[in-house]
Amino acid sequence: MALDMNQIQRQERAVRDGQNAPVTCMACGCRLEPSGTADEAPWFHFGRLGGRDARGDRPACIDAPHDRGGLPILAA
Repeated sequence: MALDMNQIQRQERAVRDGQNAPVTCMACGCRLEPSGTADEAPWFHFGRLGGRDARGDRPACIDAPHDRGGLPILAA
């Protein structure tokens, strides 16, 4: 096993009220995580499993991809 000491750590953060904060869903307030490394990669609810989020809730946007600003991307 090799340890890469030069890894670039991505810390996806948003700025809310002048403070750094995790990226959150604008519809329900849940934390989001990127689905890939590209800048335009969609974001999804953190810890989603079986239609529930990490808190055990079932928001309507749980399976919807979100943009970088936290807005659900709805099918047209």
